[in-house]
Amino acid sequence: MKRRLLLQGLVLAAAVPLPARAAAGTAIDVYKSPTCGCCVEWGKHLEANGFSVRYHETGNTAARSRLGIPLSMGSCHTAEVDGYAVEGHVPAREIRRLLSERPAARGLAVPGMPVGSPGMEQGDRRDAYDVLLVLRDGGSRVYASYPAGGRAR
Repeated sequence: MKRRLLLQGLVLAAAVPLPARAAAGTAIDVYKSPTCGCCVEWGKHLEANGFSVRYHETGNTAARSRLGIPLSMGSCHTAEVDGYAVEGHVPAREIRRLLSERPAARGLAVPGMPVGSPGMEQGDRRDAYDVLLVLRDGGSRVYASYPAGGRAR
């Protein structure tokens, strides 16, 4: 009986989609200003999606530079997760996708601080924004688009 239950548990664990498992307990280091409230709200979004957030109240200029994120893609915080940079208010969904797909890239960026992105909620307002895949040469391409008032497509 115990063996059968163990086997069933293993089968169920294997059935969980990889992106959902990739974030479970994954540590993410967030470099931010000690006074930035939206950075903390973004961190709460990550925690609600299974990440373990560690804050570094040092600002993010040095981290952005060290991780190779161009200044033009900057935002109010920079994070590092499993060797990738995450600049700005990137949704946890896209970070899980990044960790699952493991592209040859520096990481992800949401330049600026678009209203409606995680941590930048303001009522029902949702501005359109793109999540960029930051390539190793410093260039980028659109990784996901979030339309005004809606979800990623």
